[in-house]
Amino acid sequence: MQEDNKNNISNHLANERTFLAWVRTAIAMMGFGFILVKFSLFLKQLSLVAGEKIIIHSQKGYSGLTGILLVAAGVLTLLMSYINYQKTKKQISRNTYEGNSTMLLTLTVSLIALSVFLIYYLVTGI
Repeated sequence: MQEDNKNNISNHLANERTFLAWVRTAIAMMGFGFILVKFSLFLKQLSLVAGEKIIIHSQKGYSGLTGILLVAAGVLTLLMSYINYQKTKKQISRNTYEGNSTMLLTLTVSLIALSVFLIYYLVTGI
């Protein structure tokens, strides 16, 4: 009985560490998106101050949109990781754990789509 209790505690702690890793990932994504949005605003203000005589960058100005998409992807990651954490917590308590491939697939497809958009944005701006 004592060994089962130790395994159960260990599994709950591993679940919590996994959740915290997802939280760090979400915070990093939101932070990067925030920086992109602020940099976009900085470039717009700089061009207004310069009287729009100087071309600051040749890209079409999607950095603000990209930043917002990154923040939204971070929020989605945070929400889905919390739902997964709660689901896994219940499954560990019932001793009926099953992996959550739906969450991983959704996050993977979302991040791949966002990455393709970023690559396209960077390549067309060169």
